[in-house]
Amino acid sequence: MPKKDTGIPDKPSAFIEGEAQGGVETGQCLLERVTEPCCIVIFGATGDLTSRKLFPALHHLFVSGGLPERFAVVGASRSELDHDAFREKMREAAANGGGQPGHWEAMARHVFYQSIDYSKPESFDRLAVFLGELDEEMGLAGNRVFYLAVPPTAYKVISSRLGGAGMTRERSPDEGYSRLVVEKPFGHDLDSAMALDAALHESFEEHQIYRIDHYLAKETVQNVALLRFANSIFEPIWNRRYIQSVRITAAESLGVGHRAGYYDHAGVLRDMFQNHMMQLLSLCAMEPPSIFEGERVRDEKTKVYGALQPMNLDRLENRLVLGQYSSGVVEGEKVASYIDEPGVAEDSRTPTYAAMKVHLDNWRWQGVPFYLISGKRLAEKRTEIAVQFKEVPCSMFRHILGEHITTNRLTLGIQPREEISLTFQTKAPGPKVCLRSVLMHFDYYQGHQGPVLDAYEKVLLDVMMGDHTLFWRQDGVNLCWSFLTPILDACGERNMLYLYRAGSWGPQEASRVIPEDMELR
Repeated sequence: MPKKDTGIPDKPSAFIEGEAQGGVETGQCLLERVTEPCCIVIFGATGDLTSRKLFPALHHLFVSGGLPERFAVVGASRSELDHDAFREKMREAAANGGGQPGHWEAMARHVFYQSIDYSKPESFDRLAVFLGELDEEMGLAGNRVFYLAVPPTAYKVISSRLGGAGMTRERSPDEGYSRLVVEKPFGHDLDSAMALDAALHESFEEHQIYRIDHYLAKETVQNVALLRFANSIFEPIWNRRYIQSVRITAAESLGVGHRAGYYDHAGVLRDMFQNHMMQLLSLCAMEPPSIFEGERVRDEKTKVYGALQPMNLDRLENRLVLGQYSSGVVEGEKVASYIDEPGVAEDSRTPTYAAMKVHLDNWRWQGVPFYLISGKRLAEKRTEIAVQFKEVPCSMFRHILGEHITTNRLTLGIQPREEISLTFQTKAPGPKVCLRSVLMHFDYYQGHQGPVLDAYEKVLLDVMMGDHTLFWRQDGVNLCWSFLTPILDACGERNMLYLYRAGSWGPQEASRVIPEDMELR
């Protein structure tokens, strides 16, 4: 009897030394390579996220030697495609993502497609059969990662269908794992976040769920904890005794772009503060875990969220300023106002900028303000953490230099420049006693010759390796929503929106919240 044509190669396409291993750095810090076989199923495989981020990341991991010898990538979406048509789309995606064409044929033997109707249980039954055939033919050991590159409204039905088709059970460590990856947003307030979590847990256990925040996988973000806890010159002064304030900034020069349909219902607080900004805050403020391991790290982050001081909603204007961009000039080009962007309601009151001052009620940070700033259509793209140290208490230079000496500042650049800089005071050359600020600078990639992984490559590796360190845990999600939901409700009941010119650093009213020495320039 002729063999059924599944599109599966006759033999497993083993990882070939020299074919997809080029560029791995030799020495102590090697590229992590997944050893267990794995099948990655991407729902929403014909969508924008897959073509722009996920598949270029998988292709680069393959070329760099990061994927296991036995693996498969299965695209699943509503579109009617065969294996070859999907492979062609992914070849274009890999090329657009800077992929090397010489490696494509080797990668393509691992790529498959299954059309699926999310509303029909029998469609998921067919997927289960196909994945079983892949397991047998390619030796994948039943290990599966289900990546939901779909709108959040589809999370519940897909997770439920996967459970109904028996694809979420983990019988034993020797019989394969089943993991679910979901993108933000994790709900739009506390109630919806808890409802989503309950829906996911109908089919998956907590250890199977990976709530992705790609900000956490950026090299410099990960370096925040290493800088603090691996250097004895920083951690002893990383507290209220020596630090005056901390500013965390995520500024974008781009507008809302193709995300208007989502963004106009979310706004900057839901889009950035509930996830990215809170994660950066926790890395800056957390206590050292006893060991740098997933659950221990997430335990310490959760303590930070639990220490967030509730806002006085009657005086919210003293701690929060919201803005929306008007027309202006960004990087030499005229740009439209937010309400003139395609897909945005002409009477929209959605904020595109927020400046917030928060405090943590704990021993280490009592009285130290953390300034969180994020916005679209600002003067430049810049994500950074600026740590402002206190003034020196000694008055020995008063008769020469005056009452104030410029304070030290440590700046951790995350985007677009991954760098660390420290400003300090020294005497200017010459006969007079004059101070000048000098800069000590470190470029993160200076002297590095190994492979550089982008954020999605790193999180895909961590999911396959079962490492939760860079992913949200539901108790952290709930605590952040508990802090933000009353603020969102209060903002909806009053007019707190100020216009700011595109290409500026935000509304002038932000000076109510951000002191002059911590303003963006």
